[in-house]
Amino acid sequence: MPKVKRHKGLSKRVKITASGSVKFKRSGGSHLNSHLAGKKMRQLRGKRLVKAADIKRTRGMLHMSLRAGDSGRCE
Repeated sequence: MPKVKRHKGLSKRVKITASGSVKFKRSGGSHLNSHLAGKKMRQLRGKRLVKAADIKRTRGMLHMSLRAGDSGRCE
Protein backbone atom coordinates (compact mmCIF):
# COMPACT_ATOMS: atom_id res chain seq x y z
CA MET A 1 0.00 0.00 0.00
CA PRO A 2 1.56 3.36 -0.97
CA LYS A 3 1.99 6.21 1.46
CA VAL A 4 -0.75 8.80 1.75
CA LYS A 5 0.86 12.12 0.89
CA ARG A 6 -0.55 15.53 1.71
CA HIS A 7 -0.89 18.25 -0.90
CA LYS A 8 2.44 20.08 -0.52
CA GLY A 9 1.24 23.27 -2.22
CA LEU A 10 -1.70 23.65 0.15
CA SER A 11 0.30 22.74 3.25
CA LYS A 12 2.75 25.56 2.49
CA ARG A 13 -0.09 28.10 2.22
CA VAL A 14 -2.18 27.26 5.28
CA LYS A 15 -1.65 26.92 9.02
CA ILE A 16 -3.56 24.46 11.19
CA THR A 17 -4.52 25.96 14.55
CA ALA A 18 -4.53 24.03 17.83
CA SER A 19 -8.30 23.55 17.62
CA GLY A 20 -8.07 22.17 14.06
CA SER A 21 -9.22 25.25 12.14
CA VAL A 22 -7.36 26.23 8.99
CA LYS A 23 -5.95 29.75 8.57
CA PHE A 24 -4.97 31.18 5.19
CA LYS A 25 -4.17 34.52 3.56
CA ARG A 26 -6.47 35.98 0.93
CA SER A 27 -5.02 36.65 -2.49
CA GLY A 28 -4.66 40.03 -4.15
CA GLY A 29 -2.99 42.05 -1.44
CA SER A 30 0.72 41.97 -2.24
CA HIS A 31 1.32 44.32 -5.20
CA LEU A 32 -0.46 46.55 -7.75
CA ASN A 33 -2.70 47.90 -4.99
CA SER A 34 -2.61 51.64 -5.63
CA HIS A 35 -6.02 51.55 -7.33
CA LEU A 36 -7.70 49.67 -4.48
CA ALA A 37 -9.72 51.42 -1.80
CA GLY A 38 -8.43 51.59 1.75
CA LYS A 39 -11.35 49.49 2.97
CA LYS A 40 -10.40 46.70 0.57
CA MET A 41 -6.76 46.81 1.67
CA ARG A 42 -7.75 46.57 5.34
CA GLN A 43 -9.94 43.56 4.55
CA LEU A 44 -7.07 41.82 2.76
CA ARG A 45 -4.61 42.45 5.58
CA GLY A 46 -5.62 39.73 8.03
CA LYS A 47 -5.83 35.97 7.88
CA ARG A 48 -9.07 34.10 7.26
CA LEU A 49 -10.47 30.78 8.42
CA VAL A 50 -11.64 28.13 5.94
CA LYS A 51 -15.43 28.01 5.79
CA ALA A 52 -17.55 24.89 6.28
CA ALA A 53 -18.25 24.62 2.55
CA ASP A 54 -14.54 24.14 1.78
CA ILE A 55 -13.42 22.12 4.78
CA LYS A 56 -14.22 18.71 3.24
CA ARG A 57 -11.98 19.40 0.23
CA THR A 58 -9.22 20.78 2.47
CA ARG A 59 -9.42 17.72 4.75
CA GLY A 60 -9.04 15.46 1.73
CA MET A 61 -5.99 17.30 0.48
CA LEU A 62 -4.20 17.41 3.85
CA HIS A 63 -5.37 14.00 5.22
CA MET A 64 -6.00 15.50 8.66
CA SER A 65 -9.03 15.90 10.87
CA LEU A 66 -10.08 19.54 10.59
CA ARG A 67 -12.99 21.70 11.62
CA ALA A 68 -14.60 24.71 10.00
CA GLY A 69 -13.70 28.12 11.38
CA ASP A 70 -16.01 30.85 12.56
CA SER A 71 -17.09 33.44 10.05
CA GLY A 72 -15.00 36.58 9.68
CA ARG A 73 -11.37 37.40 10.20
CA CYS A 74 -9.10 35.83 12.77
CA GLU A 75 -6.23 37.63 14.43
